[in-house]
Order: sequence, then structure tokens, then C-alpha cells
Amino acid sequence: MLILSTSKHSSTQDVYEPTTLDHLVFGIASSVTSWPMRKEYTKLWWKPNIRMKGCVFVDSLPTPVEENAKNDYSLPPLCVSEDTSKFRYTYRGGLRSAIRGARVVKETVALNHSNVRWYVFGDDDTVFFPENLVKTLSKYDHRLWHYVGANSESYKQNWFFGFDMAYGGAGFAISSSLAKVLAKVFDSCIERYSHVYGSDARVYSCITELGVGLTYEPGFHQVDLKGNAFGLLAAHPVTPLLSLHHPDNIDPIFPNMTNTQALHHLFEAVTVDSQRILQQTVCYDRRFSWTISVSWGYAVQIFQNHLFLPDVVRVQGSFKYWTKGTLMQDLYTFNTREFHPDPCRRPIIFYLDNLSHGKGGIISSYRKSFQNCSYDKASRNRPEVIIVTTNKLDLDIKQLKTPRRHCCDVLPSIAPDLIMEIAIRECKEDELIYMH
Repeated sequence: MLILSTSKHSSTQDVYEPTTLDHLVFGIASSVTSWPMRKEYTKLWWKPNIRMKGCVFVDSLPTPVEENAKNDYSLPPLCVSEDTSKFRYTYRGGLRSAIRGARVVKETVALNHSNVRWYVFGDDDTVFFPENLVKTLSKYDHRLWHYVGANSESYKQNWFFGFDMAYGGAGFAISSSLAKVLAKVFDSCIERYSHVYGSDARVYSCITELGVGLTYEPGFHQVDLKGNAFGLLAAHPVTPLLSLHHPDNIDPIFPNMTNTQALHHLFEAVTVDSQRILQQTVCYDRRFSWTISVSWGYAVQIFQNHLFLPDVVRVQGSFKYWTKGTLMQDLYTFNTREFHPDPCRRPIIFYLDNLSHGKGGIISSYRKSFQNCSYDKASRNRPEVIIVTTNKLDLDIKQLKTPRRHCCDVLPSIAPDLIMEIAIRECKEDELIYMH
């Protein structure tokens, strides 16, 4: 039991159990037209076998032919949004549904669930990672006013809509204490913001009027990118993955799969070790001067040359711009490096194949992709499979607040010509990650 106050005058509210999924309520903005296509993304993360709270807000319920859709217990229940016709919307070329989307905040609070610590909001194409949300939000005191989220990867989007706003597609969380006050004043507040474009801008504006700023968490991903998102995923920051947005706008994250199949494959690893998913670990094989980057549960890269760690952890620009036609189209909110147009000049990529786990830890296997070229002809080793061994990651509050990248070792292999074996571990206190 976590004790926040030792004062003899402290109330029972000062003593509480750790945050769990039961303390979260989800509010998902959707519509009767988009939900039939997008609900497969929600099925990835909604857990019907665990008591999860929340609702998908639509403009109307499905027709009788689709009536079974609202009774699908593998999904959140459907709720019909309240009428918003009395609110003005003056943003030229925008959609009035932004008002309905913003009011999901107020209407989710009005569901009046008990024992709520956090309200989490997103779109119907937001893929959440619930266990990681719980772990990350446990860093914060839900009795204080917290507005937790992240902005866009695109500098242009942030320049236009705001750097201090939690973007709705990435998802954001509001502590219950703040959400209850926000719900009381929300309708009177959004009257002043008929001129803004989106639902998230309205939420941000009203929270700002309450004097609260954004608590930035880089695990939320708006994914304002198109095409191949490999570079973004393979260089995920040292923090739990909380969300991915816009799966329809990027290529499947694994080759030879559909978008949904690829996300299901990623969730095979999420189910085994949610907190380690996409965590990037870098080690060096000095025999061949190779640099090896492991993005756990997703991909392993072999660079057939020596790269300093600050260069490895930069995001490879594998993706396309979200919008074109401006000087800012290729500016991002993270450090980037070239993703070479010639596949033979790129690192050799191994994608997740399968996983197993037991008392000895977790073993994940990554198989060489044939989308790019093979090894340098002079190379004596040409592995086709990489096996990675780890223990399950369970971060405590100290590790969440002061994150540190893990280390890895290239192990002797029983078949070095075909298989590379890597073990991931915590770094020693004064250990540096570099080519020895």
C-alpha cells in the first residue's frame, strides 16, 4: 500500500492502492460511418476479459441490420452523443463534428463511473497500450490537476495548431480532479472557441483557461506522417509506448501483412512484455565493427559499420511528409538522419518472427527481411536469424521518472554463420554504451 501522507490528520483519501486499469475510463470519439471500419483497431487493445470502463461516442446508433455491432462485447459500449446544434462552428472548411468530439470529455465524465482516477481520450483509430498507460499515469497524483499528452511529430502541425496542446489522435489523459471541474465549465468555455479547427484545440483552450499546462509524455504518438513509419518505431524514446495513431495513413509496420495483421503481430509481443515493446537497445560487435540496434518486439538492425550511439538513436527518415507545399514540410520535432534511398545502403533489418517465454526469461526471434540487400560480400558472418533473450520488464516509479536505456551483449552462437544471439540486461552503474 502506498502512503502519501503520514500526518495524523490525513484522511482515507491520502492512502490508496496502486493505479490499475479499473481506475481508468476511456472516451473514444467516433461516428456511425467510421466505427464499422475502425473498430478492428479498438479490438486490439480493449480487454473484454478485464473490467474496462468507457464508451465509444457516435452520432447515431447502427441501423437494425447492424444492430449486432452495438452488442459486441469485445468492444466498448456505444453511446450516442448529445445534440451540439446550439454551438457555433466558424472555422472555414472544418467539420462541425469537432464540437461533438470535444464534448466527449464532458459526456464521459457524466457517465458517473465510480473509483475513477484518470479519464483517457482518443479517436477511433487510436491504438492504446493500456498496461503502459496505467504504469505511466501512476507517476502522477490523480488528485492534482494533470493534463497529460503529446504534440505532433510534424513541426508544421505544431506551428499551426500549437506546441502546448495534447493532440487528440495521439490520445491524452486528464486526472479525475481536473476532469470534474472541466466538465462543469466546458460548455460555457467552448462558446468562445467557435473559430478553432479541432476537438483537441477546444479541450486545450478550456484547460488553459483553468490555468493548467500540458504534462508532456513522449509515449503518445500522433503519427502525423505517411508511408513507412519504420524509422519512428525503431527509435522509440526510452519510455513506455502509450499509443499509435493514423494506422490507415502508414504502411503495414511488418512486411507482407495488412495493417491490421501487422498490428496483431505487434500485440503478440505486447502481450508478453508490454513495457519493453519498441524499447531500443544498442550493442556493438567489435569483431566485424557492426552496430546492432534492437527495437524489442519489432525489429533488429545491423549496421555494417561503427556508429556512435547518438547517431543510432536518431530517427531514420523513412516516412513521407504529412502535408506538402511548405518550407516546413520536412521539419520534425525529433532528430532525424537519412534513410538511404538505395536499399543496399541501409542497415540489414530483421523483423519479429515469434516469441516464447518461461522461467528462463523471454526469447524473441527476428528473421532477416529480403526487402533490402544482403551483407557485404567480404563479411564472414551472415546471420539470417537473430535471437534476443530478456527478462520481463517491470519498471518501478524511480525507473519511470528517471529512465535509462538498457545494455546488450552479443553472445557466442551455436551457428554463428546463420544465427546471432543477443542478451538484453540493465546497464551497470558506470557502464557506457560504445564500441570497445
